[in-house]
Amino acid sequence: MKEQPKPILVFLAFAAIYIIWGSTYLAALFGLATIPPFLMSGMRFFTAGVLLFGWNLTQGKINLTAQVLGRNALSGILMLFGGTVSVIWAEQHIPSGLAAILVTSLPFWFVLLDRRQWPTYFSNWMIPLGLVIGFAGVVLLVIQPGKTASALPSTGKFWISVAVLLVGGIFWTLGSLYAKYKPSSSSTLLNGSLQLISAGLFCGLVSLIAGELSGFELARVTTKSWLGLIYMIVMGSIITYLAYLWLLKVRPPAIVSTYAYVNPVIAVLLGWLFANESISGRQLVALAVILMGVLLVNLPNYKGIQKPVRAKP
Repeated sequence: MKEQPKPILVFLAFAAIYIIWGSTYLAALFGLATIPPFLMSGMRFFTAGVLLFGWNLTQGKINLTAQVLGRNALSGILMLFGGTVSVIWAEQHIPSGLAAILVTSLPFWFVLLDRRQWPTYFSNWMIPLGLVIGFAGVVLLVIQPGKTASALPSTGKFWISVAVLLVGGIFWTLGSLYAKYKPSSSSTLLNGSLQLISAGLFCGLVSLIAGELSGFELARVTTKSWLGLIYMIVMGSIITYLAYLWLLKVRPPAIVSTYAYVNPVIAVLLGWLFANESISGRQLVALAVILMGVLLVNLPNYKGIQKPVRAKP
């Protein structure tokens, strides 16, 4: 029997994926100002992965096998390139509010694709109700019919961007479930480092094929973009990504995926605080609705109604 994780560790891990990942929307916006999306993502993931791998070397916790490399490479490319990079790319062509709405489909993909957890997800009415309420809250938060409609024809890539976001969400879900149910024999730290390195190299290859390096000059990258990139490396791709991988081991994936509801709220609040953006009464109401949905999804765990289903060896 595996020992149950300490509640304080679970709380801190959820706080990381809820708050820190929400703040990376602003950091990515700063980075994209002078760094192309695939190149920026490659620099972010590869640097974070190398730093984590170096830490593993100092601890003597290296066990590289074909299974370890293969499984982590697949998980990393699916989650980080397929999921994270798709959002960054799409936000170049569609309103960020609409992108946030589409990202909230993640919990539904988890419920739909995680067949092993279906008896758990559908055994308590609070979880599906919480998912619906959370989605409704995000829609209430970000939808702006007039402004959204006027922005649709701006680049001609609206429907392509919507498709990229939806497919990216599926890739993130598949990668997360693969990492949960087909774990490698290595530690979370080593797995995370290999996933980040694999995604970084893949992003670099895509950047090269897409021609992002032509015309790009490091001297033109602003200080704000560098700071945004550094924040994403340390906070988004090391601390929070490791917290996410650990939570996948100790909590059902659909519950872990509720970060997709809270991240847009954090992004709006940070925009209000640091970018002088206005915040309306509707946004405050949406915040309350989203938090209610998250509470309903997690309440069965807190009350001991459902127990986490661990991956089979």
